[in-house]
Amino acid sequence: MERIFRLAEAGTSVRTEVIAGITTFLTMAYIIFVNPDILSTTGMDRDAVFVATCLAAALGSLIMGFWANWPIGMAPGMGLNAFFAFTVVGGMGFTWQQALGAVFISGLIFLFLSLTGIRRWLISGIPTSMRSAIAAGIGLFLAIIALQSSGIVVDNPATLVGLGDLTATGTLLTIGGFFVIVALDALKVRGAILIGILLTTLAAIILGVSQFGGIVSMPPSIAPTFLQMDLMGALTFGIFQVVLVMVLVEVFDATGTLIGVAKRAGLLTEGPTHTNKNLGRALMADSTAITAGALLGTSSTTAYVESASGVQAGGRTGLTAVVVGLLFLAAMFLAPLAGTVPAYATAPALLYVATLMVRELAEISWDDVTEAAPSVLTAIAMPLTYSIANGLAFGFVSYAVIKLLTGRAREVHAATWVIAALFAAKFALFGAH
Repeated sequence: MERIFRLAEAGTSVRTEVIAGITTFLTMAYIIFVNPDILSTTGMDRDAVFVATCLAAALGSLIMGFWANWPIGMAPGMGLNAFFAFTVVGGMGFTWQQALGAVFISGLIFLFLSLTGIRRWLISGIPTSMRSAIAAGIGLFLAIIALQSSGIVVDNPATLVGLGDLTATGTLLTIGGFFVIVALDALKVRGAILIGILLTTLAAIILGVSQFGGIVSMPPSIAPTFLQMDLMGALTFGIFQVVLVMVLVEVFDATGTLIGVAKRAGLLTEGPTHTNKNLGRALMADSTAITAGALLGTSSTTAYVESASGVQAGGRTGLTAVVVGLLFLAAMFLAPLAGTVPAYATAPALLYVATLMVRELAEISWDDVTEAAPSVLTAIAMPLTYSIANGLAFGFVSYAVIKLLTGRAREVHAATWVIAALFAAKFALFGAH
């Protein structure tokens, strides 16, 4: 252990790292229930997605632990799974096999960007306000998915959306589950989201909303999703914006999480450039995990900000991430439980994750309207057009145009001009889809 993870050098111990790994796993284990629930709406086999989710999380975390020696857990990302299911497949009409192909291509591009240093250039070129708006917008997108799937928000021909039946059993379960998660998290209970999901599922079984299918069994087959991506089908002009959005969100989300959690763990030096001998390996680890996840049959894998909970518990080396990976492997035997969890139990988790992401709005430069206006457009366009891609397009194009019209074009980094031009070209060539 000492030779592989250099525990003494990091001022930690095996016991501390194991506890930190368990803590991180408990805070992110909700993904093994939520991800199959979201991706199965595309027609993907729910059980196969469950196994793919566990394997992708385990593989990503093990690579991060053994290779980069960082205490950061990996799993299919929230937001990107919603983009995969509700925008790419549900909205744009691509098959889930083509969408997996797009994930694989985005992973290869992400790998190239990480290897060449372009990834850091992109991150440095995106305005802070826009980065915050993207996170908040994805949060609002998750919120409307949760509110819709739970029946709290429904279709209304007169007003577009309206309030659903709040006395319905499933809707009440979602509301109760949300309150439980918030209360547990406020009380600093580790694994609050996971506990909320399980308690809501138990209530759903008691009330007859869900049928109990057991807890433990041998893992189901991954064959329905394994190597099922349609790479040739993904190599079309129409999927151009899909890959672009995946890469952009992966860049912002994963890099921001890696740097944020690593700084909290004391793994990065302060200053304009983050220096650490393993930063390059960490950046490569999440890039590699995306391509592996596509082969297994799940949406993009990314670094989890919940890893901060493990760092708070003392995690400082890759042993923390290895423990997370091993626990995800063990979780594959919980397939019957995952199949029992209804949408009413995962909706509160989505809604709570949304509230955490929307907090990013506080980081927007509200005193500068040339920063605030594009940021607001980004955030509100995602839920209102039901598309993360449209939100990004609205934001980057409006940011460039507003800065240009106000004589402040020099403030716009080259990376932002490039992204804005790509989105403008996409609308000009392909229209709304």
